[in-house]
Amino acid sequence: MLSSLKHKILLGFFGSVISVSTFSQSNPKHCGTDEMHQELFKNYPQYNSGIQRAYERLQADTKAYEKQAHEKSNALFVIPIVFHVIHNYGVENINDDQIIDAVNQLNIQYRKLNADTSDIVNAFKSIAADAQIEFRLAQKDPNGNCTSGITRTVSPLTAIGDHQVKSLIHWPPNKYLNVYICAEAAGLAGHALLPAAADTIPEWDGIVMAHDYIGTIGTSEFFRRTVLSHEVGHFLNLQHIWGGNNVPNFYYLPVGNANNCNFDDEVDDTPLTIGWSSCGLNNSSCGSLDNIQNYMDYAYCALMFTEGQKTRMHACLNSSVANRNNLWSPSNLAATGIDGTSTNLCQAKFVADKRIACVGETITLTDVSLHGVQSRTWTIAGGTISAATDSIVTVSFNAPGKYAVNLAVTNGNQNLSANEIDYITILPTSGTIDGLHEPFETLSHFNENWSVVPKNAPNNWSRIETTGFNSLGCLSVQNFTTGASGAYEFISQPFDASNLDAVAISFDYAYARKETTGNEQLKVSISTDCGETWLIRKTLNGSSTLKTVDTLVTENFIPSSDAFWKNEIVTNITSAYLTDNLQFKFTFDSKAGNNIYLDNIRIGNPATLGLNNLLIDEISCSPNPSSDKVVLSIPNGVTLEKVRVYNLMGQELTALNSYDSNSNEFSVSNWSNGLYLIQIQTNVGSKSMRLLVQK
Repeated sequence: MLSSLKHKILLGFFGSVISVSTFSQSNPKHCGTDEMHQELFKNYPQYNSGIQRAYERLQADTKAYEKQAHEKSNALFVIPIVFHVIHNYGVENINDDQIIDAVNQLNIQYRKLNADTSDIVNAFKSIAADAQIEFRLAQKDPNGNCTSGITRTVSPLTAIGDHQVKSLIHWPPNKYLNVYICAEAAGLAGHALLPAAADTIPEWDGIVMAHDYIGTIGTSEFFRRTVLSHEVGHFLNLQHIWGGNNVPNFYYLPVGNANNCNFDDEVDDTPLTIGWSSCGLNNSSCGSLDNIQNYMDYAYCALMFTEGQKTRMHACLNSSVANRNNLWSPSNLAATGIDGTSTNLCQAKFVADKRIACVGETITLTDVSLHGVQSRTWTIAGGTISAATDSIVTVSFNAPGKYAVNLAVTNGNQNLSANEIDYITILPTSGTIDGLHEPFETLSHFNENWSVVPKNAPNNWSRIETTGFNSLGCLSVQNFTTGASGAYEFISQPFDASNLDAVAISFDYAYARKETTGNEQLKVSISTDCGETWLIRKTLNGSSTLKTVDTLVTENFIPSSDAFWKNEIVTNITSAYLTDNLQFKFTFDSKAGNNIYLDNIRIGNPATLGLNNLLIDEISCSPNPSSDKVVLSIPNGVTLEKVRVYNLMGQELTALNSYDSNSNEFSVSNWSNGLYLIQIQTNVGSKSMRLLVQK
């Protein structure tokens, strides 16, 4: 796209100091580059001259390389990459598999290995390039120690995702491509420094990505797989395809502006374009067919880099600007452990797809040891294992209990092992009791009947002895000091509800909001398939039904008075769930708020639990007022025995001839306007309600 245009990059180049690109299939967001560069120039004028000098050096290096690019055509550039997961124990703390998938996607796209290259528009197929750039997760950290190429750092800055996160952890940018994964990436999908800016501000060198734009699995999706490739393109000196960073005097070029035809991206074989955020493959915005399928456009149908973009990236990798030329040097590949010769076994480690299961269920264990494992041996006493030497094995157990897992690995010279006590919890397939009172007065009683789901967080559900409702013991997530986000769960043993007419669950709870926007939740769910699927039966919301204190508590919340507690009852458990393997789960969805407390969980027949009055209170009629039909809402476990209606004179009406006992519905269409008294007799007591008929 190089032309005789005078609009070349001066200091306006800084428009991509932060190149922020966002793609979303349902609601695509895009780049805030030009707006952000104006702010950066305004706020950091001391960097302008240094960036200009670095840019001019890189321009000269690029032109020199382009003249002899044919001599470099067979070069393969291998770049060490490290992912820094900045999280607050929320969904942004994505697993290793999602990151590994993202690296695979990078390599597929940069090596032109994606199967859909056959869909590239014919006009551009001949210039669609294998960029000959490969990315490998680092195996050695800056100190030469073993690493998986993935680090994890806890910080509330994950919710911001700007340059501040790079101050938390930053590996030498002359040795590694640093990628930061956050809950937010400055409100967009990602942002990256172009080399000239990175040369001037090396402490900001790197890419920040929102967690749900990493790879194709986990919290992301296949549609978003190209976003990281776009940001890495900026890291390697590619601009947006319409030249949006190529703006003298700091002008802002919004994508799709007709004036963009007057600017270019300094690549010869990318046609002038206004830029697109949608896929119109026949668009010709500047007099020739647009290369909308280019990774550096905003359209979400990207499939290719051009040969010219490949040469520009190679030129960047051969320039000393921002030390990009050191990344792929043989000495650096050896220093970061990705030269293919590293066999240093430095950690034995395994992961499980689940750690709580039922008798007979299959659990998958994966060896994720580092590095160069040649053979291994699994030892799981009490379990039936598929193969004791495979890297991925399955195991099942024929008796309830807690089981240890041991993995021994070797590379032929070194031997390491990992041993986890009580790593797997196996529950019975059916229950032996039909009710439970859990007062949390002893830890042993709790452990017999409940299992806390393991969570990578400083705190989880745990029993405390300093407070409770009419007692000194309860269960709590002490979340105020850590400010962690995410789901905290504990699961019951199976209950035998097969001989019951109804099941209810009652519990006491205490919670205070830390902020007015408190949107934390407590959920109660049930399952009859050993937790494979859960049905939510009650949700308490932090800003309304969950709070037991009306005022905000900006310090560590402790329910020091019984007045801070509330009771809740769950009765909407249908007969289909009255089985011999009914389980309950409590989930606290934390948003980095305050502490929560639970006490006195009672599960069983509503009558034996003394919950009849609460069940009666849940009976209602609607709509009220009504002009046509009225439905009686009857909780599970309650059976209607008789319904009577009286007018205000105390006279009993015989107007329920149309009452439908199957739907608990009756008509009031023939009733006169006015107020009526409905008396309901049930198997657990009676209730009177007023009904207004209004036509």
